[in-house]
Amino acid sequence: MPARASTDDQRFEPGGPAWSLRDRDLLVGVTAWTEPTLVKSGLFYPKDLTSAEERLRYYAAQFPITEVDSTYYAPPVLNVTSAWAKRTPDNFVFDIKAYRLLTEHPTPPGSLWRDLREDLPDELAAKRNVYTKDLPDELYDEAMRRFLDALAPLRDAGKLGVILFQFPQWFVPSRHAFDRLTQIAAAVAPDRAAVEFRQHLWMDDAHAERTLAFLTDHDLAYVAVDEPQGFNSSIPPVVASTTGDVAVVRFHGRNDETWNKKGVTAAERFAYDYSLDELREWTPKLEALHEDVETVHALMNNCYRDFGVRNGSQLATLLQEQAATG
Repeated sequence: MPARASTDDQRFEPGGPAWSLRDRDLLVGVTAWTEPTLVKSGLFYPKDLTSAEERLRYYAAQFPITEVDSTYYAPPVLNVTSAWAKRTPDNFVFDIKAYRLLTEHPTPPGSLWRDLREDLPDELAAKRNVYTKDLPDELYDEAMRRFLDALAPLRDAGKLGVILFQFPQWFVPSRHAFDRLTQIAAAVAPDRAAVEFRQHLWMDDAHAERTLAFLTDHDLAYVAVDEPQGFNSSIPPVVASTTGDVAVVRFHGRNDETWNKKGVTAAERFAYDYSLDELREWTPKLEALHEDVETVHALMNNCYRDFGVRNGSQLATLLQEQAATG
């Protein structure tokens, strides 16, 4: 682990295997640097780092990229995104997960902006969750605008990566779905939108070619995944690029037992410790993907305890070794 530059000002110097790949635009990192099981494990953050600011600085000294998961549950706010930009080194990148209302997930009215919540019809405001289909188009457009506006500090600092639109299992290939994706592409540009599916139909033999062609035509980045197979929500580990500038791979682990289990936390669902051989399967795929795009984002989402940070460092080391051996 890189040494802290000063105990007084809590600055950390970037270093380690993941940062060594940054100049090649191979960005390896993890999601959810604040995940409670990671913090409580004591296996990554030094015990004397007790604030969110210190932990972000420490994390960013070892990985050049992270994915922000909290923005799925509640919209980001300017003072927080501004702090993220200030607390991270130059060339650090934040991938941002889109607010759940924007990806047709059930959304508690209490997570909406207060004025938009107050404008909801009484019957919707009283519900446990609202869905995009229940809302007028203008409210969806306004939610998208506010979400993107709140990312301005990251955008201005050159630290905004992709905006990840992860859709639920019931988001199937259909006219409605393609219309929604078209709407998102137009709204997010010139920022980069990336799309992850959780419905196998998108990438089965009957739909995969059309899916990738559509994403290419609309300048949307396809998100490749490593995850358990054999479920309706399973996407095969297809490596594909649909934009010229960036490709994204997310590692969800291979825990069949918890993938669709009810009542478990996200950390428990993705609790999987990759072996070196399993990570090594991906190094030629990532290098091949990098030949097609300028930048590759490889994010470990097996966010239980220190699994993600350890596997991320291992993956970066394997990529280093592969490059050294040609």
